[in-house]
Amino acid sequence: MAKQHRHVGYGLPLILAVGLHLGLLVVSVIRFPSAEQELPNQAIVNATLVRAETATDQAQQAQQQARAAAKAERERQEAEAAEQAEAERQAAAEAERQAEQAQRQEQEAAQAAEREQAREAAEQAAAEAERREREAAEQAAERERQQEAARQRREAEEQRQREAEAERQRQAEEEARRQREAEEQREREAEAERQRQAEEQREREAEAERQRQAEEEARRQREAEEQREREAAAQRAAEAAQNSLDQAIAGESEAVANAQQAEEAANGFINLVRQAVEQAWSIPPNVPDGAAAEISVRLGPSGELFAANIGRSSGNSAFDRSALSAVETAAPFAELRELPASVQRQYREFNLRFRPGDIR
Repeated sequence: MAKQHRHVGYGLPLILAVGLHLGLLVVSVIRFPSAEQELPNQAIVNATLVRAETATDQAQQAQQQARAAAKAERERQEAEAAEQAEAERQAAAEAERQAEQAQRQEQEAAQAAEREQAREAAEQAAAEAERREREAAEQAAERERQQEAARQRREAEEQRQREAEAERQRQAEEEARRQREAEEQREREAEAERQRQAEEQREREAEAERQRQAEEEARRQREAEEQREREAAAQRAAEAAQNSLDQAIAGESEAVANAQQAEEAANGFINLVRQAVEQAWSIPPNVPDGAAAEISVRLGPSGELFAANIGRSSGNSAFDRSALSAVETAAPFAELRELPASVQRQYREFNLRFRPGDIR
């Protein structure tokens, strides 16, 4: 069994041996055609020893190659045919024939050993095949057992699934029953709630009716009280009107005098504003004839300028800007505080019309 661990192929050692043998034979024929017979014999002996060692290695390799016996047999036969063909072409001397015969004897011995090894390899291969058949049969039996176990598992799984499906169906039916009962309970509770709310609604409506009647009574009482108060107020107003008429007649002359004084003061304020704006206005050159712009002015309580805007443009932007700048330069108009309090608000907003040579 130890020899089976050494593995050497047939082909390469056999080819090397044949090549070495042919080389030595050619050298012996060409260089020593007739003189010395011992050198060719020594070369042949050396080649034979190499082949004997190779045959031994091949025998050891054959024991290691039980699974490749058929392939080794074909290679051996091809090498033997090549060896025999080459030997027939190169056999020219008796020494060569003797060496060849020795080689053939050695080869026959090697072949016998190889055949014995091949037989042993075949027996081992047959034993291996038988073992594999047994293993295959065991594996087949194991697969059948596994398939049977898988079938049983599938059947058990299907049974569990059927039972689980039946349980789910039962639970679904139970859940549906509970939901129906819960829905019926909710409907009963909802109906009771609707009845309760209807009762409360009737009570609220009755209470609202009572409250409305009470409010209506209170309203009638208030209206009667208000009527009495209006009549008393009308009486007081009539008395006050009579007194006011007497006072108005008495103060009419004084009011006329005050109105005249306020109008004179207002006219004086407008004239002061016009004069201040005229002094601050610089008319730009090249103003077209008939140009006129209107500026809207809004003052504060003390105459300060709140806003100045172009109410109506002249069509000339330079002219409009000059008019607006004149108003802003002339402000503030503190003379507004000198007007009577009754007319100050009336003169806090006014318009100024600008045209060359005049301000109106």
